Amino acid sequence: MASGMQTVIYPVKDLESAKTSMKRVAYWVCTGLVVFFIGSGGLAYAMQVPDVVQGAVALGFPVHFIVLLGVWKVLGSIAILVPGFPLIKEWAYAGILFDLTGAASASIATGGDWWHVAAPLSIAVLVAASWALRPESRRLPSATSAMLGMRPSQG
Repeated sequence: MASGMQTVIYPVKDLESAKTSMKRVAYWVCTGLVVFFIGSGGLAYAMQVPDVVQGAVALGFPVHFIVLLGVWKVLGSIAILVPGFPLIKEWAYAGILFDLTGAASASIATGGDWWHVAAPLSIAVLVAASWALRPESRRLPSATSAMLGMRPSQG
């Protein structure tokens, strides 16, 4: 070879380990984005940031509900982030999904811009991905992929 350079190819020794690592990275990326979007939005609601409150009031929500929704968003983002409490995580994922689809629905109902529908639905996809990719330690013992009609991996 010219100038002593060699190409070295390192085969994946353990394909399952590589898949597990990639799944772990995908889970944390999705979860981190969800926590950032939901948590920061929740703080803005709870702290009654004027522009944020004005937008939610335009959707027909009263201010007292906006503050409560903000507190729930912050608590939900904390719940999916911290270890343990799998039942609370299930409820948090469901609540966040309900919040996001409700936001998209409210935007459609009030004639909001297209991105007021697309943004929450895009985050809802991240929520679904985070939920589906979460490790066994963050699942209820009965919350297996069999519930979704899929076979669990035999590993």
